[in-house]
Amino acid sequence: MAVIKPFRGTRYTEKAGELAQLCCPPYDIISEEGRKELLSTNEHNIIRLELPRSYKDGAENEDMASYTEAGETLRNWVASGIMQDDADENIYVYEFSWEHEEQGSTSIREVKGFVALVQLAEFSEGIVLPHEETLSKAKTDRFNLMTATKANFSQVYSLYSDAKGELQGVLESATQAPPTSCFTDEGGVTHKLWAVSDAAVCEQIAELMADKQVFIADGHHRYETALKYSKENADGASGTSGYIPMMLVSMDNPALLVLPTHRLVRDLPDFSGAELVEKCREFFYVKESLSREDALEKLGEAYDKGLHAFALYMNRSYTLLILKEKAMLERLLPDMHESLRCLDVTVLHSLVLERILGIDKANMAAQVNLTYVKLAQEAIAAVDSGAANCAFLMNATRVGEIRDTALNGLKMPQKSTYFYPKLTTGLVINRIVK
Repeated sequence: MAVIKPFRGTRYTEKAGELAQLCCPPYDIISEEGRKELLSTNEHNIIRLELPRSYKDGAENEDMASYTEAGETLRNWVASGIMQDDADENIYVYEFSWEHEEQGSTSIREVKGFVALVQLAEFSEGIVLPHEETLSKAKTDRFNLMTATKANFSQVYSLYSDAKGELQGVLESATQAPPTSCFTDEGGVTHKLWAVSDAAVCEQIAELMADKQVFIADGHHRYETALKYSKENADGASGTSGYIPMMLVSMDNPALLVLPTHRLVRDLPDFSGAELVEKCREFFYVKESLSREDALEKLGEAYDKGLHAFALYMNRSYTLLILKEKAMLERLLPDMHESLRCLDVTVLHSLVLERILGIDKANMAAQVNLTYVKLAQEAIAAVDSGAANCAFLMNATRVGEIRDTALNGLKMPQKSTYFYPKLTTGLVINRIVK
């Protein structure tokens, strides 16, 4: 089903500087302050291409000039030897590893996958499957960048099924030699890349992928942008506009880590915490006045038992909410597919945010009264400062839930998943060729 092929990646040379100063996190989690800091470290940082912005008097210039400048910069870097195209077509094996602490113990987690071009397909074909909704503004930004630069600077992070470990075995065999590139970022994540040009190995990987579906983990906006670009820039069978670079990882890898995204409710007129808790009793078992440690411990226990639960934080205290019975969801959400209504985020959004607090789907998408944050401490601080009415601390979405949602042709609410660590940008880029 999935059609993949190697490509001649474009990579930094030694002339550019140290790789740790050239790569960056995904563009959509970098603030303007972070962008400036990256550029001050090395003027050739990939952020100059991936997130091109021109600022005058502190205001963002949103016309095409910054995108055009990024395209010119890329061409200049290649011409001057800051970057160069690889001599051979490669499949790039990419591994990231980090020190993970859980329940008082520390271990090293490693995730190894491969970067290759994947033939674009409409979601309706069932080859590449999404699981989250997208926003039009982000797609416009990425389309403008692709049009001006004719390049993909980062990969779509995707998953595939490899229960027997056949593909993983090929990747392990192909990476016995030292990596082509290696660095450790400021977050302590080590990134390694191997350029594999052996045609037999590349063909073997392609053959093993031929009967597989691909599940987008992170990068929905970039994928949909590439679909649009390919339709408007068809280049025939020999070109690459009909492909997009993906980092492909086995969903059977036990080291995969999905973190929760917490919800902040803000700016609700006449918000009453006591009224909120009282109304929640209709749907949830309520345990009030918990400490942070007790709340998070019980939240984790509920996750292990397969229960739907959240920790509500307000007035410097925690309240645990546990759904009374799953059968309730079928009664309350009869028109929703089971794989979607049995998600924690769906339970929270449908029963609490919509029914009790009156925050509708359009409001959530526009983030009028709802904000998404990654760190629990950030959510707590927002409530303590008065910037938010309350916070809902979440458990993570399971990889199996992502798979089931995608297989059923459904999409989760925005910000349902947060794969950690994020892929670094800048190890290898794809210049679209005709």
